[in-house]
Amino acid sequence: MIRPARPDDVPVIHAMIGELAEYEKEPDAVVATEQDLRTALFGPEPAVFAHVAEHDGDEGTAVVGFSLWFRSYSTWTGRHGIHLEDLYVRPESRGRGHGLALLRTLARICVERGYTRLEWSVLDWNEPSIRFYESLGSQPMDGWTVRRLDGEALAVLGAGRN
Repeated sequence: MIRPARPDDVPVIHAMIGELAEYEKEPDAVVATEQDLRTALFGPEPAVFAHVAEHDGDEGTAVVGFSLWFRSYSTWTGRHGIHLEDLYVRPESRGRGHGLALLRTLARICVERGYTRLEWSVLDWNEPSIRFYESLGSQPMDGWTVRRLDGEALAVLGAGRN
């Protein structure tokens, strides 16, 4: 079952963000706290959204995956889209359709709201995910390179010291 995240899901989503960072070989990169996540998702003006995948097992219902996303905008189409920041399903729950169900939910939101795109990034070494995404009909954005400005470079530019 896929449903919108609730405030009581924050601890398990936060834990899975740490698991994802470990999988992506960046275990020390997560500095966000549960409170940061709670504020982003459920504060007075949330700009980030999440859905969770639940699985019924021997010990009851458990959250086994999540998608975290925000609205994007295309100046070319004049419409919003969804940027999927993270999609994660715990290893022991993979292959059961949870990732597909999470993506299907986001695609449905796009269609219902008239959004024109569902976009995300995938690490170039993550072959299992790339094959999964290709099986859904997604296309790589050849010719585009993701750029990031953070840390000291962001501070310098923001302060006009460059």
